[in-house]
Amino acid sequence: MKTRNLRPAAAAAAALLALGTMAEPAQSQGNQDKTQMEKPDQMRMEQMMGGWPKASKEAAMFMTKKYGPPAAMSKDMMAWGKTGPWKRTIVYAQEYPHEFPAHHTDVMQQFIDYKAPADMYDELAMYDGSVVLERTSGEISARCDKEGANFLALNLANDIVTGKLSVKEARKMYGEQVMAMKAKQPAPYTEKLLFQAQAGGTADPDRPVMMGASEPKE
Repeated sequence: MKTRNLRPAAAAAAALLALGTMAEPAQSQGNQDKTQMEKPDQMRMEQMMGGWPKASKEAAMFMTKKYGPPAAMSKDMMAWGKTGPWKRTIVYAQEYPHEFPAHHTDVMQQFIDYKAPADMYDELAMYDGSVVLERTSGEISARCDKEGANFLALNLANDIVTGKLSVKEARKMYGEQVMAMKAKQPAPYTEKLLFQAQAGGTADPDRPVMMGASEPKE
């Protein structure tokens, strides 16, 4: 089995921790910290994004315009909860260089509930290193610079999982759809999710292998 790059998963875990911390201010913290953890207004967002790269700012402003202000924000990221088809969205202040299908930087990661057979994980890693399938939590995410590209990445990932396309075919179609999107031509894979997002029940807690651990009942 091929080894996946774990950096996106680690970044997402850090973002989830930050979102959980900021979403529920601790009673013991002072007023200044509590204000930082509340939903930011437009002026505060602009102040905190002062040193952010252009791609991150554009992604954050797109999300704000389409879905409203973020649920939480720190100097490193913004986070939205349930918006449109997304379970959550994280916009990072850090850019991750990505050369597929052409040079750009990944700054916005968007998640949905999803379950795929374990033998498809390597195929999805070969297809796009910015598509992350999380078996334990039962989620799949795509990280790019635009929502349309994330729709595209997940639509093609689902086509691979369901056997509609091979990895090679999906990568070719990805490039074609991005070119069409940039040329303002029809690119349906970039417009919305073309499959029904799974509503929970996708988590896979696995099973214990340590001696003495209780085995789940069949």
